[in-house]
Amino acid sequence: MSVDQLAYYQKKLSYETDSWDLYLALKDGAGVVVVDGRSAQVYERQHIPGAINLPHKALCFNTTVGLDKSKVYVTYCDGIGCNASTKTALKLLTLGFQVKELLGGLDWWIRDGYATEGSEGKDGTPIVCGC
Repeated sequence: MSVDQLAYYQKKLSYETDSWDLYLALKDGAGVVVVDGRSAQVYERQHIPGAINLPHKALCFNTTVGLDKSKVYVTYCDGIGCNASTKTALKLLTLGFQVKELLGGLDWWIRDGYATEGSEGKDGTPIVCGC
């Protein structure tokens, strides 16, 4: 076993999550906040249920002052061709938040069959909290 490779995978899992793990965390009430880093206009069209909209371009101390730093913030954007989730994660991290990035963003969330909200929301597996 390579210690470097072990450390790599441990770090990767501490920085990223996938749709299934996010779904389970939301369902279990695991202290996760989902953050959509895209513009308000695209957020209104379609987003992960319960997600808050914090456009990365406007993210700063003042826009996050009311957020709970004891929670883990999972950032996302459209998908692998978009880096708004990375920009959002970076800014939240520099402001002292615990952060993970959703692999594949909204695209993979939908591909995995989960519901979305918004004016163009789609039916799918709903998040029903078992807390």
